[in-house]
Amino acid sequence: MALNATGKVLYGAAFLAVLPYLLLAWAAFANPLTPLPAPHLLFVGAAIASAGFILMLLGIRDLWVHGGGLPMNADPPPRYVARGTYLLLPHPIYTGFSLLCVGVSIATGSAAGFWLVSPLVMLACAALVVGYEHLDLRNRFGPIEGGFLPVPDDSPAPLIEYVRCWLFAVLPWAVLFIAAATPPTPRHPAFYLAAAVLAAFSAAPFFAATRRQLRAASTCALAALLIAFMLFLLLPLLFPVNWFAPQPQSSSFFAFFPSPAALCALLAWRIFLFRWPSLRWLFFTPAILAAAALVIARQTSWLGALFATFAFAIAAQIALIWELLRISAERIAGSWKEWRFGPVRIINHGFYAGLGGAIAVILCGDFAGPQHLAAVLVAALAAVIGAALWAQFVEGSAHLLRPYGFYGGLLGGTLGALAAPLFHSNFWMVLAVFSLSGPWAQALGRLRCLVQGCCHGSPAPAAIGIRYLHPRSRVCRLTQWAGIPLHPTPLYSILWNAVVGLLLVRLWTLHAAIALIIGLYFILNGIGRFAEEAWRGEPQTRIVAGLRLYQWAAIASVLLGIAFSMIADPSPAPTPAFHWSAVFAAILFGLFVTFAMGVDFPESDRRFSRLT
Repeated sequence: MALNATGKVLYGAAFLAVLPYLLLAWAAFANPLTPLPAPHLLFVGAAIASAGFILMLLGIRDLWVHGGGLPMNADPPPRYVARGTYLLLPHPIYTGFSLLCVGVSIATGSAAGFWLVSPLVMLACAALVVGYEHLDLRNRFGPIEGGFLPVPDDSPAPLIEYVRCWLFAVLPWAVLFIAAATPPTPRHPAFYLAAAVLAAFSAAPFFAATRRQLRAASTCALAALLIAFMLFLLLPLLFPVNWFAPQPQSSSFFAFFPSPAALCALLAWRIFLFRWPSLRWLFFTPAILAAAALVIARQTSWLGALFATFAFAIAAQIALIWELLRISAERIAGSWKEWRFGPVRIINHGFYAGLGGAIAVILCGDFAGPQHLAAVLVAALAAVIGAALWAQFVEGSAHLLRPYGFYGGLLGGTLGALAAPLFHSNFWMVLAVFSLSGPWAQALGRLRCLVQGCCHGSPAPAAIGIRYLHPRSRVCRLTQWAGIPLHPTPLYSILWNAVVGLLLVRLWTLHAAIALIIGLYFILNGIGRFAEEAWRGEPQTRIVAGLRLYQWAAIASVLLGIAFSMIADPSPAPTPAFHWSAVFAAILFGLFVTFAMGVDFPESDRRFSRLT
């Protein structure tokens, strides 16, 4: 939709004045919730902020000069820009704004700004690109190049793509390498070893001969970063910290992060391997020796090196891992089974939803304590009712008499938590464990979506998409895409919720403020859903002002999460402990959810009687 002059002024003011002020206020309110110290370096922060601000100005200038417009999604420039700063970075304005946030946080020593606001701003920018701008550019200009990953062909890679690879795939690892290192004395052998590993890794991308090799190198490094981050969240739940500290003075913050030094050595070998595959052992030997030497020199622990090797092994086979996940999702999507007992029908997808509900109640009872179980069950019941009512009013039809909507469940559970004082419980505590368990319940619930065919994606390449073939699937009944590869959006949701769930569990075990846990759940859920929604293909979802209805709901979830992190209870999360009462409550609630979402009366015409 085009904006008039007044609209453009208001749009620009919202992003140039209102948004920065809100982010500063958010950082100020949330600072007490962030226990991690932030670097407080005035000149370093000012330099980073200045660089980010200049990059933003240059990006705006390039859009104005070469694109004929301003950076406004509601009224975008009419010409595609691949010159100036856009030749180096696909999104210099967002990159510059992210640097500005980081720089201001370092200059002021804001812990919330550095650890909370800046990372979430980066994720929000990425979600906006993935969930809107990428598709909008493709629809207006056709297939485009200029992303941070090269096109997978065998042509020689231009210098600019080597630089992009270094900025996006190498630089993050180099920063982690330096931040996590135990500084040896300058003349110690470990110093020269670490310097050699870092130098080899930094130079490795420039040895890729083709764009395909450069893309594979970038993909491997980025996949290793994601896998290492998930291990960083998971390992503290399984091992004591002293098992991972190579020296007593080692930084405890990076103790559980798979050794960046060992990973850089292995990634360098992997990149060289793309260029000279016949010499794999020639490069592999020094990589292994370097990792072993770092352990001997006490620059990393043997467990850190072991899990670094594990992360690398998965990243090196990320295409195979994705194919296994894709095939598994496709098989689940075709696994519909039903059993008839007179007028009653039991559908197998209800068991996934019931399992998700049961696990959510167990997590709530174990992490909050049995004294909150009654209030939790009321909130959980309200979530199911809210999901049913939301879908009935938003998507209900003669063909879908008992659908369920996620945002109705989120709203219903939040309102249901208000009843907590009636059960001598605390609203914020109930909402906190509701947030903690939410990603796991939703991840399992997405398996039901695969079987039922709801929440399905739009057409996708065969290497990415999954096919729905069962005649009972909503894809086969309500769309023309039966047998056509579709984006596995339920799988996207499962993977994102796994990351969010691990993060929230880790924060809870660190006794983070429950306000932070509540806020992060609503924010991260909204960010993930905004991006995912763009790849969905459900025909009944309305488009409102250029965005899908649920993208607006996702934005509301983000804003609500920010508000919760500013006003909620700052009390620390309690220590979790196992309670049998949570198991018994979980079984009862799981059976209820299984009935609600997997049992119906297909011959009845009464409202809510049928699931399909």
